Amino acid sequence: MRSGVFSFAVFGLRWGNRSRRQGGMKTRRPTAAVARTDLHDLADPARVATLQRFFKTGPGEYAEGDVFLGVKVPQVRKLTRTYTDLPLKEVQKLLRSRIHEERLLALLILVRQYTRGNDQTREQIFSFYVGHFAWINNWDLIDVTAPHIAGAHLANATDRSLLDQWARSNNLWSRRIAMLSTFHLIQRNQFTDALRIAELLVDDTHDLIQKAVGWMVREIGKRDRACAEDFLKKHYKTMPRTMLRYAIERLPESRRQAYLRGTM
Repeated sequence: MRSGVFSFAVFGLRWGNRSRRQGGMKTRRPTAAVARTDLHDLADPARVATLQRFFKTGPGEYAEGDVFLGVKVPQVRKLTRTYTDLPLKEVQKLLRSRIHEERLLALLILVRQYTRGNDQTREQIFSFYVGHFAWINNWDLIDVTAPHIAGAHLANATDRSLLDQWARSNNLWSRRIAMLSTFHLIQRNQFTDALRIAELLVDDTHDLIQKAVGWMVREIGKRDRACAEDFLKKHYKTMPRTMLRYAIERLPESRRQAYLRGTM
């Protein structure tokens, strides 16, 4: 065999082997174990202490015991594209983790699956999401998922009483899920459910709920200021100060000061 032909044959053999290896990787069924390895490869221990302080993981704080790897959110989001097709039983393994970024990865995968799925898939993911509230246990995990799964699903439902059930819960995270789920409706200029849930939570003593209610009232005000101010005028003298400040943040300065002084 001439050397040129021999070289070409060898190259073809090597390329074929590489293609088969790559093809095998592409068709490999994704697993939680592999996703976990990819995630842990991105860990940055230098960021852990800052994240633990920011997310209140100390004794007696709202996220006591939560564990961080130090992975940045954009890195987690990028990784979800690799694991969009992760089966729910594998997603569950990540979601039931004590490590924050593993739960975040699981939840962002669920969002991708929900937004790309058919009606049957969406129903399954919604039920899965609701059944795993115990692991959706920090504000960032809620804020990036509740509007896109719970809110989006209930937008197509005639009965949205689940929102009220969650809002009346003794569990902090269920209450925040109730309020943040209405963001999906607010973005579609549907304010009735958001205002009803805000009414249920207007006297909540936890700052994470106060911030959530104020934020959603502010979002309503960006679309319909009169509607938001109707709610504010009814409650501004008695609602927690944190909630009020969040709600009036985008109002003209003169009106902001009037609300803060109690002279509206």
